[in-house]
Amino acid sequence: MRGASVQRPSAVVIVAVCGISRQISFHEGPCPALREFRMQTLRISLLLTTALVTALPAGAEDTTALDEITVSANLEATGTDRTGATVTVVTADALAQAGDTRVADYLSRLPGISVNSSGPIGTTASLYLRGAPAQYIPVLVDGIEVGDPASPQGAYDFGTLSTSDVSRIEVLEGSSSALYGSQAVAGVINITTKRATKPGTEQSVAAEYGQYATRKFSYSVATKTENAEAALTYSHISTHGFSARDENDGNYEADGYRANRLSFFGQYTFANGLTLGANGFAEKSWGEFDDYEGDVAGTPGNDFTTRDSKGARVFADFVTGTVDNTLEATWFDSDRQSCSNGWCDPFDGTRTKLGYQGATDLGATARLAFGADTTKEKSAGASTRTNGVFGELNWAAAEKLDLTFSLRHDTHSDFGSFTSGRIAAVYRLQDDLLLRASLGNGFRAPSLYELYSVYGDPDLKREDSQSADIGIEKRWGETASLRATAFYLDAKNLIGWDYAATACGQAWGCYAQVDGHSRRSGLELAGHYRVSPRLDLAAAYTYTDNSVSTGWAAVAHHDLTVTATGEITEALSGDMSVHYVADRPDGMEDYAVVNASLSYDFGEGRTAYLRVENLFDKEYQTNKGYGTSDRAFYVGLRASF
Repeated sequence: MRGASVQRPSAVVIVAVCGISRQISFHEGPCPALREFRMQTLRISLLLTTALVTALPAGAEDTTALDEITVSANLEATGTDRTGATVTVVTADALAQAGDTRVADYLSRLPGISVNSSGPIGTTASLYLRGAPAQYIPVLVDGIEVGDPASPQGAYDFGTLSTSDVSRIEVLEGSSSALYGSQAVAGVINITTKRATKPGTEQSVAAEYGQYATRKFSYSVATKTENAEAALTYSHISTHGFSARDENDGNYEADGYRANRLSFFGQYTFANGLTLGANGFAEKSWGEFDDYEGDVAGTPGNDFTTRDSKGARVFADFVTGTVDNTLEATWFDSDRQSCSNGWCDPFDGTRTKLGYQGATDLGATARLAFGADTTKEKSAGASTRTNGVFGELNWAAAEKLDLTFSLRHDTHSDFGSFTSGRIAAVYRLQDDLLLRASLGNGFRAPSLYELYSVYGDPDLKREDSQSADIGIEKRWGETASLRATAFYLDAKNLIGWDYAATACGQAWGCYAQVDGHSRRSGLELAGHYRVSPRLDLAAAYTYTDNSVSTGWAAVAHHDLTVTATGEITEALSGDMSVHYVADRPDGMEDYAVVNASLSYDFGEGRTAYLRVENLFDKEYQTNKGYGTSDRAFYVGLRASF
């Protein structure tokens, strides 16, 4: 990236929020509602600003932390202080410290995210972002989109993804179709696998054993030189599990799971500046689940799913004149079979994508990124193609103000065209006090299953959405930080199951367009405070208003996680988190669950740990009718060399 210290955007400049919304295809979007939202969030922000400025912790340092880089918030890598988008970055150290087996379990600690699990690892886990379900959240692993093209609504299932191969996660919130196209209605989750962290060769190994005969093992090797980088990771997990349907409802059969995964990354930079690279993964898994009837005597292990998924990406980075260029091709294939009561249904899907992106400086204060891509999805003999062109303008409008204008136009082979846009702004009142705001729209194309399966309707139209957020962030050096964000998300033309629909010819209903709007609004808070050199506290809270919820399942109104991390001695450290969920839908009970861990550092990169899930053996459900773990103990070893 050259010159200007800006981010990656599209080349359309627009004014006035309601006027902008119409110009970038918000259509008849509820401008009065947006005006009311802006007034409310402005009041909140002003109150928070006053509180934050006056709440400086005693003894806080005056130093300012180095700006973190995000690769998701814009078309090019950008400092988090230079983007108006709301993005949360999760590091490898944070994942290791928490010790969660599933990525979904860690993500549920973050503001704006809730997870509904249908049992132990290997069963379905649905993620909600700002109250929007998983089909509105694209998931990328090393640049490969991994949402299942053969699933009913194209969502990614977090139930099988473990943390063993993950080094970094970015959660981008707000409508982002202007950057990522279809599905990016609520945001995007970008996952990076393990890489070398410094020049030389690094190896790491981890092993764990615990409750439900759970075994985990992973091995990584990564190397980095001045011109080259390579990484390889293998991971395995197996467990007897517990009953997917809740044991308290009379279910008794444990639902086990096993999986093997291999991932790789490599790139080489030639003397002329050309960089060529490739990355990919392959995973095979088998896992039991429970159908709606639960466990039935005499039918052990007859509900199970097999998965064989793999993906690959090749890319080239090069410079021509003043333009930085990237060419890439990605491929994802999912071969899944769901078997129940002796009958197996195959769900096979593939996704291929070709893309080009260029970027160039426009003077000293602006940078333009632009490009085009084409994506083809296939499943069960049907296919769709989406062609897109996009652009993004990053403009350092003033010393303390950065603006991003993003625009994308997609043409879908079935429903036609859609133009999506986003405007994001960040104003640095001080180096450690930032105001952020963004406004965008998005869309979701009907999935292949919704269009062409025996329950589908080929006349379904796209879903439309628009979102806005405004927030404030204050940091007190390394001592403390606090971020507050108010958000609004509105969607229409949702696609859902309708028992009365007849277009598919099935007597019990079809997928159909849902009348009316669905809306989510709320407030996210995230904070950190270093109580002492040996004790850190962190908290994340989300309030979600579900009052208008046509076509969307409701989420809890209140979701709070508080985490304490401390050093007991120079070698012994501990971590404890409390997750509290209240005012839940469908009459489900509130719950608070506590997880804890102890780690002992032997030095030279060797660590032993004890992890306890559900420390106080709480009986609770995240998904109605489905079970969660009892108190469970795990012991493990990690070593790097």
